[in-house]
Amino acid sequence: MLEVRIVSHTCSNTEIVCALGCADLLVGVDDHSDYPTEVVSRLERIGPDLGIDVERVKRLEPDLVLSSLTVPGHEKVVAALERAGLPLLVLAPKSLTDVYVDVERIARALGVEERGRALAAQMREELRLAPETSTPRPPILVEWWPKPVIVPGKRSWVTDMLAIGGGANPWAARDSESTPIGDDEVIAAAPEAIVVSWCGVEPEKLRPDIVRRRQAWRRVPAIANDRIYCVSEAWMGRPGPRLVEGLRALRAIVRGVRGIAMA
Repeated sequence: MLEVRIVSHTCSNTEIVCALGCADLLVGVDDHSDYPTEVVSRLERIGPDLGIDVERVKRLEPDLVLSSLTVPGHEKVVAALERAGLPLLVLAPKSLTDVYVDVERIARALGVEERGRALAAQMREELRLAPETSTPRPPILVEWWPKPVIVPGKRSWVTDMLAIGGGANPWAARDSESTPIGDDEVIAAAPEAIVVSWCGVEPEKLRPDIVRRRQAWRRVPAIANDRIYCVSEAWMGRPGPRLVEGLRALRAIVRGVRGIAMA
């Protein structure tokens, strides 16, 4: 392991560094990095991920800043870091394969390449595709944001996770990372379950009642059968090791839908 000073701009990068056993190299993280608590609680904060304080980052004298382009607006942060002349590794994963590659890229940058290969292999094993069955894949709506309703598209690791978990993203063919959708599209897709995983919202503040109150959706199977589930965005929206927890949650949801469908 190299003796380098690392600043992490996003939660996912922070979690990857820690999963690689390199938490001691971190000297600063963004305000939203909240895991592992025992690590991030002692670190300097550099501001929110969409508005970090570049001068504060510079004062930490990092040997490497781990940045990201996973959220609209991150490109402005990356540009500011580049203008400041800070050493950067910028990640922009779209698929699960990209996530595995990024784990290994960070590991190489930290001098722990073997750990990176091991962590990526472990994630691949946990996130492996289940054998095909004759049972149809239920359409699952994953809601990133409530107003407008935003869902993952083709270029999202969540689309991969749904497929691995036995479900299907109704908007998997839409060539985007995420996309707003209207009521007519939801009605046509007829999702069997809705997963509320709002970006940047703590699990205890997720509001399934907001989904239930949408009158236009009242005959959608997920609403009619009250199959609305809250899954932490930390398990779905952060391209790092805890996607494994998100997959476990999705698999449980799919099993429940299939159980109801077969009843």
